[in-house]
Amino acid sequence: MGRFLLRRLLSAAATLLVLSVVVFAFLNVLPGNPGRAIMGNLADEAAVQALNEQLGYNDSLPTRYFRWVWGVVRGDFGQSYAFQRDNGPLIWDALFESSKLALMAFSIVVPLSLAGGVVAGLRKGRAADRTISTVGLSGIAIPEFVSGLLLVFLFAITWEWFPGQARADEGANVLEQAYHLVLPSLTLVIVLFGYIARMARAGTIDALESDYTRTATLKGLPRSTVLRRHVLRNGLVPTVAVVSTQVGYLIAGLAVVETTFVYPGLGSLIIQAIPKKDFPLLQSAILVVGIIYMVSTLLGDLVTAALNPRVRLGGDG
Repeated sequence: MGRFLLRRLLSAAATLLVLSVVVFAFLNVLPGNPGRAIMGNLADEAAVQALNEQLGYNDSLPTRYFRWVWGVVRGDFGQSYAFQRDNGPLIWDALFESSKLALMAFSIVVPLSLAGGVVAGLRKGRAADRTISTVGLSGIAIPEFVSGLLLVFLFAITWEWFPGQARADEGANVLEQAYHLVLPSLTLVIVLFGYIARMARAGTIDALESDYTRTATLKGLPRSTVLRRHVLRNGLVPTVAVVSTQVGYLIAGLAVVETTFVYPGLGSLIIQAIPKKDFPLLQSAILVVGIIYMVSTLLGDLVTAALNPRVRLGGDG
């Protein structure tokens, strides 16, 4: 397990390095003048160039890149010139809001989709299987903003069961905040149910048709014991990897849902920074998104390796 963890950490570090280079290079070759964006179109050109010099935008790209990376390593994410605040607090506040929405959606979609996938696998080819598979595929096919607007129209406008905006009033308690997060959470559940349920279904079917399940059945073990010890334990292992990638999406990839429900999360912050050409905020926020994805994937790999030793032993050949 130690060698497995070391390999994954080195792979994550290399991926993070490549991501930082790509993000920095891409954002810094886009057209735009940071000094002009800060001072406005009516500002004197000499003043704009002086500000660019002061902020270091006239330095070479390698110099600016290493200065940015060194700042990130020290916990300094730079300053947003669109919001006139340090990027660190902006990103962490938005990440905290996204985490609340992700936690609520995660607590609903994971048990629901796992149960649906297992039932579909156990009822392969039957009405339950076809129904669950159809519902899952339909949810995947519907864009988030369409399902979100439909939920708002039905449950917030027509029936007035839930609020249309996800952000509760300042000082609201936990239950009231959760109440405001119901509709955006259901939007995410609709999208993610199909992905996780399909993987759980496939894993369940593979485990049911495996030799170890047949052997356990022939030994006369009760069906409930066979399902618990052999089918579920082995069949759901591949689903862990899918769930881990969805955790990263739930925390860091919610731009469409957050925009639809006017929610101040990390995805919404990135969307706001794009038209303002706030490159320092964009590159730091996107880097944080990449870190979240890598951490969630790494945790998924570790859980998978703990459940299935063949995963961690495969790389040692």
